[in-house]
Amino acid sequence: MKTQTHAGRVGPVGDGSGRSRLWGPYLSERQWGTVREDYSAGGDAWSYFPHDHARSRAYRWGEDGLAGLCDDQQRLCLAVALWNGADPILKERAFGLTNGEGNHGEDVKEYYFYLDSTPSHSYLRYLYKYPQAPYPYNDLVEVNRNRTRQEFEYELLDTGVFDDNRYFDVTVEYAKAAHDEILMRITVENHGPEEATLHVLPTLWFRNTWSWGDHPDRDARPRLRAVEGPRSTVTVRADHPELGSYDLRCAGGVPLLFTENETHHERLFGTPSASPYVKDGIGRCVVDGEEAAVNPAQEGTKAAAHHTLTVPAGGAETLRLRLGPAGAQLPLSRGFDSVFKDRIAEADNFYRELTPKGSSEDEARVFRQALAGMLWSKQYYAFDLETWLAEHDVTPWSPPRDGVRNHEWFHMVSGDIVSMPDKWEYPWFAAWDLAFHAVALSVVDVDFAKAQLELLLRDRFLHPNGQIPAYEWNFGDVNPPVHAWAAYFVYTVERATTGRADHAFLERTFQKLLTNFTWWVNRKDPDGRNVFEGGFLGLDNIGVFDRSAPLPTGGSLEQADGTAWMALYCQSMLQIALELVERNPAYEDLVVKFVEHYLWIAASMDRIGNLGDELWDEEDGFFYDVLRLPDGRADRLKVRSMVGLLPLCASTVFQPEQLARLSGLGERLQRFAERHPSLSVTLSSVTAGTSGGPRLLSVMDEKKLVRVLARLLSEEEFLSPYGVRALSRRHAEHPYTFWVHGEEYKVSYLPAESDTGMFGGNSNWRGPVWLPMNTLVVRALLNLYGFYGDDLTVECPTGSGVQKNLYEVAEDISSRLTRIFLRGEDGGRPVYGGQAPFRDDPHWRDLVSFYEYFHGDNGAGIGASHQTGWTGLVAALMKIFGTLGPEDFRPGHTRRRKSR
Repeated sequence: MKTQTHAGRVGPVGDGSGRSRLWGPYLSERQWGTVREDYSAGGDAWSYFPHDHARSRAYRWGEDGLAGLCDDQQRLCLAVALWNGADPILKERAFGLTNGEGNHGEDVKEYYFYLDSTPSHSYLRYLYKYPQAPYPYNDLVEVNRNRTRQEFEYELLDTGVFDDNRYFDVTVEYAKAAHDEILMRITVENHGPEEATLHVLPTLWFRNTWSWGDHPDRDARPRLRAVEGPRSTVTVRADHPELGSYDLRCAGGVPLLFTENETHHERLFGTPSASPYVKDGIGRCVVDGEEAAVNPAQEGTKAAAHHTLTVPAGGAETLRLRLGPAGAQLPLSRGFDSVFKDRIAEADNFYRELTPKGSSEDEARVFRQALAGMLWSKQYYAFDLETWLAEHDVTPWSPPRDGVRNHEWFHMVSGDIVSMPDKWEYPWFAAWDLAFHAVALSVVDVDFAKAQLELLLRDRFLHPNGQIPAYEWNFGDVNPPVHAWAAYFVYTVERATTGRADHAFLERTFQKLLTNFTWWVNRKDPDGRNVFEGGFLGLDNIGVFDRSAPLPTGGSLEQADGTAWMALYCQSMLQIALELVERNPAYEDLVVKFVEHYLWIAASMDRIGNLGDELWDEEDGFFYDVLRLPDGRADRLKVRSMVGLLPLCASTVFQPEQLARLSGLGERLQRFAERHPSLSVTLSSVTAGTSGGPRLLSVMDEKKLVRVLARLLSEEEFLSPYGVRALSRRHAEHPYTFWVHGEEYKVSYLPAESDTGMFGGNSNWRGPVWLPMNTLVVRALLNLYGFYGDDLTVECPTGSGVQKNLYEVAEDISSRLTRIFLRGEDGGRPVYGGQAPFRDDPHWRDLVSFYEYFHGDNGAGIGASHQTGWTGLVAALMKIFGTLGPEDFRPGHTRRRKSR
């Protein structure tokens, strides 16, 4: 659907030109404490640029703010600042704990919610809950710092600042009257029992681009100044040499405060500042009464309109502002409410059509807020590695220097809108996160989803050796190779929903991924045996050892997940090649290439005749990592984890019509099988239905599949009421231990936070439920149903006596995942655990947070609280099972076997 205004320039989707997306929620929630802003000698980003510096120190590479909006190059920024009359500082950005301060790693300590957004950001709604008592900065730091890993986190609700409902709901909405004209509405509700005052400061500022370099031209910097506007308004004029001139208009009688977006050197470093007016000037004026901290000449590079609102108990006040091209003389109120009414109606209609039919009111709410979170989590990401490294005295020809990251990535430069995992806890892209984001975004904005997948494959991101950058802390680390899987998924979503098969996108992506696939084969298969080592691989501390560090035993680790990831990569590239060969027969050679690669990788996981060292354990019916020691011995590391479930995700179903197009494929594969008979002895590559039916290429034959599913679907092992756990629950009573030189290495089931510092932070794959891995499992089951149909059934749950086909199993897992966010019989949502306000309070209970991962037994949200990035996949699952039935996946033949 493409709803637009009378001007044809804005609307839920936009006009396709990109103009409608010039402005959006591209401001970070946290710029401080990032690698980009780290200019320390030792690379301690959190300590070098802490929260205490953020209000006073100009950023080098980006900006942050509350409920922020900016243009697509982040030249001009608009956000809201608040002061409750009691806090020691102006609330300009969300506060949280650094990695070393929290007992479970970094963690934002605020309550804010992304409630609505359209793809073009024609309408946006954001809610921030601001206590009326002093914000407990020190209390949060000290209590959390002194708690152990075995204790819960100390949250803002625990501090008592929301007692008696003494807080404000600050709702910030944006509506576009045109692609370059944005209306801002701020509504403040006082939920406390008494009248209360709140200072609200809509703030406009320029990103500091003029203070850097050898000879910055300070006279050419952009400027903000007070100008005369239409009657009954005050106006800030913003002049920028590239963006042009804009006016921010507010209601008349409101004081305008101006300062510079420059570092306050005196406060931080005891040295003279470049100007008497610095970044924290507005805060010092409002909070500390320092009138001299703002510029009486009413000009600068940062400005705020200072509203002082006294709101009665249970009452509300609303502010209206308009940002648009300079010089417009329309009254501020002209058409204001009607634009909001139109944009909200268009957004409602857009989501009404998008939401799966038959959804309950609460399901529709979860679906919409999940997608709103995806759309709000876009961020302008600027990072020029050559410049940054030069500023660290590192050149392409200098040796690596301790404390300086990413010295092999000089080519990399970004100035793009990127989907972030979480704009506070992870305000930087991660390669595999971004692939899952694209899958979720394809539900609401398939064009943006495709653009995100192609972004990391551009020459200025992709390393010349073919590696995709992993994540900001170490671009050279290894994330699971899921780009091809995501590209094919997004392609099929668009084809199914619009009827358009974007072969051009698929071909561009495929050609770049060929380079990356070659990098994996050359770099991560050290012995050329098709068994892969991947280091980090995204699964953090799921194994016995830190897989990014040298093994304490020596030797090497043959990883079931590393090898399975590559099997999935092969399978996805094969599926793409099968699509492309329909238009270009030249791709038939690549179809064969990836079939052969796949067979070698799959066979390496189950080496015939080497029953002591293959990844498959026949006795347990499961895949494990294998530790290959320097003396040639091999030990299976019998940890039952998601690592052993991944192999079921790599399967391809060849439909008869596809095989018919590949005239020489059968003969070439037959010759290959004759040369390498061992490769097809136990593989499902030889599995076929009746003559002329589909064929299945899978790591697991039917017997292995059934055995692995028995583990996966056991509620005593992987299947929780809220999805598939990352680690088998049996390890709660039977931990896996491994001794090296008198030191014990142990893996135990931990349903919630980790009790180990491995990888630091809040990383934990030892029990909780993770949406991305569950989505891979669900997609694999649907794919396998495309071959087995109704003929193959398994017990679900294991031991229940209830038989389900693989579509029904996938639907069951999806339902459990969705249950995390839906209101239960007691009125509470499992995602919030036992937090009473989210269960009982009408001002909290309809607000949904999408956490990084979830408690393996009760579904409570853990980790980053706004990681809608990949947790937004719940919307994709709701869409799939809300619009597609088993007939959409069922094979086109009837198998003549009895069901199990």
